[in-house]
Parts: sequence; structure tokens; C-alpha cells
Amino acid sequence: MKFNKWTLGLAAVGVVSLASAVRAEEQGSSIMTALSSTTLSGYVDTSAQWNFGTGNDRLPDYKFGGASKADGFNLDVVQLRLERPLDESEWAAGYRVDLWAGPDANTLSTQSVLASGASDFAVRQAYVSLRAPVQNGLDFKIGVFDSIIGYESVESGNNPNYTRSFGHSIEPQTHTGILASYRFTDLIKASVGVANTMGPSINDRAQGPNASGSTKAESYKTYMGSIEITAPDNLGFLSGSSLYAGIVNGFSASYGEGATSYYVGGTLATPVTGLRLGVSFDALDIHPSHGETWSVAAYGTFQATEKLSFHARAEYLRDRGDQKFFVAFDPNTSAVYSSNPDRSLALTATAQYDLWKNVISRLELRWDHSLSGEKAWGPVDATTDEGNLRNAWMLAANVIYKF
Repeated sequence: MKFNKWTLGLAAVGVVSLASAVRAEEQGSSIMTALSSTTLSGYVDTSAQWNFGTGNDRLPDYKFGGASKADGFNLDVVQLRLERPLDESEWAAGYRVDLWAGPDANTLSTQSVLASGASDFAVRQAYVSLRAPVQNGLDFKIGVFDSIIGYESVESGNNPNYTRSFGHSIEPQTHTGILASYRFTDLIKASVGVANTMGPSINDRAQGPNASGSTKAESYKTYMGSIEITAPDNLGFLSGSSLYAGIVNGFSASYGEGATSYYVGGTLATPVTGLRLGVSFDALDIHPSHGETWSVAAYGTFQATEKLSFHARAEYLRDRGDQKFFVAFDPNTSAVYSSNPDRSLALTATAQYDLWKNVISRLELRWDHSLSGEKAWGPVDATTDEGNLRNAWMLAANVIYKF
């Protein structure tokens, strides 16, 4: 082993020993080898939003939206990712850490029960990834990971639209546990997992401590499973189309009860060049409440040119009964109110033009409409503590830099 002249000089006067220098060199080499396989990536997500009309203190209640973003410029979130992905070896190992900073980190709500208040910081994901040489390879995630169900991602830039759907808003988002995934063939992949709760708070326990203060037996865990089927290449224009179904069942501290989330979704390639269609169905069942919360949405994406694309989403939401999901607390009146109607329709149109390298830039128009006659949005009527609008319009610009 070769040493630099400074190491040899220190050894000569007895400041260091050659044995310790050898160990230091070996440790340094090991650290550099590990770091050389680690990648740093992330994005900065910004937006500007205009909600038509005045008095926008009550707006359609989809995740990562709300009055705090209305009628102004926003830093949504900054994500930093450190990752060592699995390689092709039989006993591969790696890790992934996604850190969030900014206002959306508070909406993510992964802070543990030990945290005190909002901090504009969150751990989105942090898990060890492992592979065992079982046939085609059995992959594991151990730690904190995104939910296995949903058409849309928690990352805005991975979605066809800037704003999230109601279906995304009722889905579980983050779990602390273990997830196993296995690809049977190029066409079929399945995942099963066990977690403490339906999330999102890291290290919550059904038996406590958890944010709701409710308790279950120590053996009460959250179980999940999914299956994905992808069309093979020999199906012509249908190749790459996929069908996905999943279920998550367990304790939710948000409700202080058990809950089950169901999801079925798919994407369809078409014979029209650049056109893809999608559909999703989300349902939430809170036990033992009575009512229904579910959403069905249709998606369309058209890649007009290399840089220009158009995206559309139409969604129907049903949310009623004792388990009504979309409710909020008004700090001004101390009243709990319905933040979305029992039945609502949301239409979203997005134009994206990638003018700059590594930048997503898009303009979006969204219309939310009450189908059940409730005036859930807009300025509050002091006598009824309700809004005064059945329609809510929003125009937003979104710019994301990915690195």
C-alpha cells in the first residue's frame, strides 16, 4: 500500500503508526466505494395561483391545495433524494431517502408523535432496499415508503396535472413497515406488505402512541397487497397498457378507527400516436361508520410535439354519511364544516411546454362544481356558517426544476 509523504513523515516522528494509517486508508476506501454508488437528485416545485372571485378562505379540499396557496406565488416543496439503487447481484442491497422542505411538507404529515407542531420539513421516504435470490428475485423495502395504491404520485411533477385529484386525497400516503415485491413474469408483478398503521405519521402504533389517542391490540397491524398486469409488446398499439389493483387495511390515527382503502386503475395506449388514456377508482371504508367515500376519474394525455403536451382529468366524488372524509375546522367560528359537497364534479385541463432543459412548465385550469346543491366554497355566511358558491374556478402556473 502506498502512503503520501505527509503520512510517512508523521509516522517517522511517532505521531501516527503505520498500522492506524492502513486502517484509515481502508476505511476511507470503503466509504468512497459506498458513496460512489450513491446518487443525489431532487427538484424545486414552485407555482402561482389565481382563484377567481374574492373571499377564497374556503376552497375545494384536495390535497396540497387550499387557501394558503390562493391568489399568490408559492414555493410548494423542495425534495432532496439520496439513493443507492439495487444492482443486478443476487444479494443486492441499497437505500433511499427522500427529504421534503417547504409548505407541502406539513401537508405530507409524516412527523412522528414525538414532533411538536409543523416545521416545513418532512421525511417522505427512508427505507433499506434488499433483494433475495428467490427465483426472479424477491425485493424488499424496510422503513418508511409511499403507499402502494393510487393513480397519481405524491410528486407533482410525475403527475399529468398540477393539482391532485380527490381520489389521491383519500388514499393512504405513507407507511412504516416492510414491503415485498416479486415479478412473476414481464407481465405480472405483485406486492404484499405489513405496516404499523395506514399512516402517514412515522412510527405510529395502533396500540399507541398515535395522534388520535385511540388504541387497538398490539397485534393490530396494517396489511396491504397489489397486483399489476402489463400488456406485452406483441399486442401492437396496446403494448405497455397496464391494469393495477390494490388494497390497504388497518388502523388509521386520522379517524381513530380501522379503515380499508380500495384502488383499481389502468392506463391504455391507443392507435393515435401520442394519445394515452387512464382511469382510476378509489374507495375508502371507515369502520364502523356508515356512509360512502369514493371517487372515479378519467385521464387523457396527448403528446403533441417533443416539448408540448396536453392533459385532462374528469372526476366524480361521492362523500356522505357519518364517515364523511372532507370536513374541516374553522378557527374563526370554531365550527366543523363540510369542505366538499356530498357529490361534486371536477374538470381539469393542463398544457405543458418543456422549454428549458430539466424544467417542467405548465398552465392549468380547474373547475369544481357542486352536484348536490351545497354551497361549500367561497365567503362564509355568518348565519349558516356555510359558503356561498357552488362553483370554484382556479388558474395556476407550475414550474418545477429537476436535478
